[in-house]
Amino acid sequence: MKLNYSEYKDKVYACWVGKNIGGTMGTPYEGRRETQNITGFATEPNVILPNDDLDLQLVWLHAVESVGPYGLDSKKLGEFWLSYITPFWNEYGIGKVNMKRGLVPPLSGDYENTWSHSNGAWIRTEIWASLAPASPDTAAKYAIEDAMVDHGSGEGTIAAAFVAAMQSAAFVEKNIRTLIEIGLSKIPAESRVAQSIRLLISCYESGVPTMEARERILKQNEDIGDGWFEAPSNVAYAVLGLLYGEGDFKKSMITAINCGDDTDC
Repeated sequence: MKLNYSEYKDKVYACWVGKNIGGTMGTPYEGRRETQNITGFATEPNVILPNDDLDLQLVWLHAVESVGPYGLDSKKLGEFWLSYITPFWNEYGIGKVNMKRGLVPPLSGDYENTWSHSNGAWIRTEIWASLAPASPDTAAKYAIEDAMVDHGSGEGTIAAAFVAAMQSAAFVEKNIRTLIEIGLSKIPAESRVAQSIRLLISCYESGVPTMEARERILKQNEDIGDGWFEAPSNVAYAVLGLLYGEGDFKKSMITAINCGDDTDC
């Protein structure tokens, strides 16, 4: 695989801009369980909404710059989490409380954590893909170390590995189906994330309409929680946007956001 520096830099920039577009377009609808019918931005032109999904990754970049890539693991990331990350909600707060109890990752993400299957980790994986372009194994490895801090061994960590591998491979691979298969190859086939993605692929190949596919995913995962923040369904909605968007960036983004739930990611 070949990737020159100019192309790499351009794709990292596109990653940053794309993340801002998705966060700004989706934030006004975050947490709505019903499907949406948006056609574009709800904000004024040139307004970029703050987004923890993006901001958290600057802490990880600082960690890499401070410690170096080879000294970085879940325990070291946990130290940076305690020192720099202020939000205390949901899995973020549980992970911090558990680390202050003396429980190091992955226990910090497993112990008394009803949010271990949620979205908090896969939404912050672009940094690992950008640091490990065209190296999906490496990107997935760091995403797992990251996710274990507040998701332990839950589906949230599996989702992070899947997404990071896809993103890393996307630096050199353009075929969406190939990227999905690369992501699936890095996670357990029996995981709920993998099952959700396989169901989505089946729906797409069978010509199931977009929102009916969304409903089938939602029904398959209804037994693991009734929140809008569960990783298996939300990752599937993001991939739904990729497949049904058929290579069109705007269509893909709008299609995913119209699925509802954690729309800023």
